[in-house]
Amino acid sequence: MAASPSSSTAASANIVLAIFEKKTNTVDLYRPLRNYVAFHYSEREAQNLEDDLQTLKQLRSDLERHTDPSLPARRDLLQTYFKSLCLVETRFPISPDPGHVNALTFVWFDAFKPKQKASQQNIHLEKASVLFNMGAVYSQIGCSYDRNTVDGRRQASHAFIAAAGSFAFLRDNASMKASVGNSTTVDLSVECAGMLEKLMLAQAQECVFENTIAKGSTPGVCAKISRQVGIYYEEALAALNVAPLSQHFEKSWIVHVQLKAALFYAEACYRYGLELHDKEEIAEEIARLRSAVNVLTEAKKSSKGAAVQILDAIGKLEANINRNLERAVKENDRVYLMRVPPPSSLSPLPAFSMVKPMAMNEVLDASKEKMFASLVPDSSAKALSRYTEMVDDVIRTQAEKLQQASELTRVRLKEMELPDSILALEGNFTLPTGLKEDVEAVQISGGPAGLEAELQQLKDLRRVNQELLVQTEELLQKEAREDSQFRSQFGTKWTRPQSSTLTKNLQDRLNRFAGNLKQAAESDGRIERSVREHSALMSILDARPIESALPSLARPIMSFDQNEDAIVGSLKQSLRQLEILGAQRAGLEDMLKDMKRKDDILPKLMTSTGSYDDLFKKELAKYDHICDEIAQNIEAQEQLLLQIQAQNDEFSVIFNLEDYKASREKAYKQIEASIAKFREIKENINEGLKFYVTLQDAITNVKQQSNDFVMTRNIQCREMIDDVQRQVAGLSFQDKNTGTFNSNYPSVGSQNQRASTQTDPRPQAPYYQPVEQPPVAPYGHHAPPQYGGPAHHQPPPPYHIPPSSTAPYPPAQVHQQPPGNHEYGQPAYPGWRGPYYNAPAQQPGSVPRPPYTIPSPYPPPHQSGYYKQQ
Repeated sequence: MAASPSSSTAASANIVLAIFEKKTNTVDLYRPLRNYVAFHYSEREAQNLEDDLQTLKQLRSDLERHTDPSLPARRDLLQTYFKSLCLVETRFPISPDPGHVNALTFVWFDAFKPKQKASQQNIHLEKASVLFNMGAVYSQIGCSYDRNTVDGRRQASHAFIAAAGSFAFLRDNASMKASVGNSTTVDLSVECAGMLEKLMLAQAQECVFENTIAKGSTPGVCAKISRQVGIYYEEALAALNVAPLSQHFEKSWIVHVQLKAALFYAEACYRYGLELHDKEEIAEEIARLRSAVNVLTEAKKSSKGAAVQILDAIGKLEANINRNLERAVKENDRVYLMRVPPPSSLSPLPAFSMVKPMAMNEVLDASKEKMFASLVPDSSAKALSRYTEMVDDVIRTQAEKLQQASELTRVRLKEMELPDSILALEGNFTLPTGLKEDVEAVQISGGPAGLEAELQQLKDLRRVNQELLVQTEELLQKEAREDSQFRSQFGTKWTRPQSSTLTKNLQDRLNRFAGNLKQAAESDGRIERSVREHSALMSILDARPIESALPSLARPIMSFDQNEDAIVGSLKQSLRQLEILGAQRAGLEDMLKDMKRKDDILPKLMTSTGSYDDLFKKELAKYDHICDEIAQNIEAQEQLLLQIQAQNDEFSVIFNLEDYKASREKAYKQIEASIAKFREIKENINEGLKFYVTLQDAITNVKQQSNDFVMTRNIQCREMIDDVQRQVAGLSFQDKNTGTFNSNYPSVGSQNQRASTQTDPRPQAPYYQPVEQPPVAPYGHHAPPQYGGPAHHQPPPPYHIPPSSTAPYPPAQVHQQPPGNHEYGQPAYPGWRGPYYNAPAQQPGSVPRPPYTIPSPYPPPHQSGYYKQQ
């Protein structure tokens, strides 16, 4: 114990005590701990922990030698070393047991009786001693401040509060563990730690009292604070007067604490007496002052060894009390004549504590320290896994509750058709998503109004095909007439084949094309009739926005109580509240996930020396407030849904929702039927367009072949005219390597070539070789659905889309047939159904049979199973 007096006259009693540190023997922590790591983990792990082991060794060495005389530095060293010991405790079992760190023995001497010592092979003695020294250093720091100033007394009070916190932490967490066994010291006992805590609190409150006096506070306030100082000293004195402390401390300790307790009790009576005098409660004032005099008189009887400053303060206070007592007695005798109550009948003096022990849990928390972080025992890993499962279970349970609440809200609102009915009343109603998308697709493609333009495209393409067909036929007919004229002119000398023989294949195809065009014209007519017949049905699709064509929810024409606005307003307000609750649920779920993401208790597990269950319970409590909020949210939603149900029932009656729903569903069905009919017509038109484009390509190809054929025949014609004229003139012209002209004119489409040994020096024009062309495909249909009547005996729809097609407008897919594998009039699109644009097969005898038949260069294609070969 060390006394530190104050030089202030007003604070002459401010003599406070400082605690000396415990002493220890030198201990080598490095070697035993390193050997343990190398043996139980690996040498490599021991090498990885080399820096941490060296740091721990240096901390222990500095603790033993007092290398830095600065008290704050000493305090920081003790705090750092204590946190390091917490990390060591969870990773290194220190005990005499085999397999543990059994080569370490800690020795510490008693702070008040240095000849007594404790020696233990566990870390509990080491931790308790460090905590004791921490409290001692804090007390020394408090005594080091200048308590003659307000700021000095404030700083000293904080230091004593920290000292009280250190001794309280020692009492609650380390004293019992360090006192187990025969080798122990009294200074680390629970009783001593508790006594020192009260002593430090008394000195801290004493500093506050002096500052209160310095600030000029009222006597009543000063009395309460002074009385609490006395109470703290009385509690410390009570602990010093019983075993095991009664025989352990020097007499001066007990005298000091006893005089302080008496001094501040008397000070409280004196200050309280001043307040009583102002209130003219003279009788109680006299009783309080007499009680103070009696306490001081009794304390001075055992004041041997007390500090002179305390005795002087007692003397001054006693003189002031006697002076006030004498004045009060005279006034009572002369004026008030009040009966003075006995001291035993007085109520306890009021007290007010301005200090409490500092919470050292955060100061000494080792969970954020990195020392030995890589060394995780199996027990800690298993405990972490168990805790993680517990947290996951909490979050999973709460998340399911939130999801169920949201789903319940969605289902209930859908059953009540909210907020759709409110939106319909405000004119903001929209179609169901699927139907809305279908309508938008129709409108983007041009809608019913755009069908006329597409029908015109069909007419234009049909006209172009017809013109191409006529031009091709006229080309062949002209060549045939010229050939006939020369044959008549030259007679038997005109030996080349007739044109009709060579162009039969082309003529057949042109005939089929003409038949296709005829049937296509009929299909186009059916499409046009369908557009006209269903224009009224499809007109709804031209409405923009489409919602303008829907029935509206209107207010009632007649109302008796005029409360429609109030009903709508209350329902909308309830829906807004429901939306707020939904947003809160989303936020609560995010809070749970964020808390779990940040919840890392491994450091706390590594520093925990108590039960894991207690730690788990404490850590899981972090989630309780969110779970409570979730439960409150769900309960509030349930009540709100009941309220909304009642409001919606009233809303439905007033606004006649049932009739509105019926008319709305009718409008939906009309829109769906219009879309179906539009798609059917649109798909038929698209099929027709694809057919005409494909047919145009085919006719153009045939026309090109016809041009080539006519050009070849013209060249042959000029050559033959020259030959005939030479014969008439008597010139003998004969190619000994060639035969007559009868064999030189293959039919159109023939693949025979002239012999490669031909030696005629004149250049020969190539005979007509048909160019392979893309197929011409008709487009077909099935019977369209009829509105308002039976479907039998109705003309077939213009164009049919295969049932396997899922897209509303299937893409045009032209499948090119390999050369020699296609004949015009056969299907170019394997997916097409029905010979819609195919000309009917010609009956025998309907067309005059040509004199001879040339095989078609286009063999039949692979049939799709739908189209029939003509």
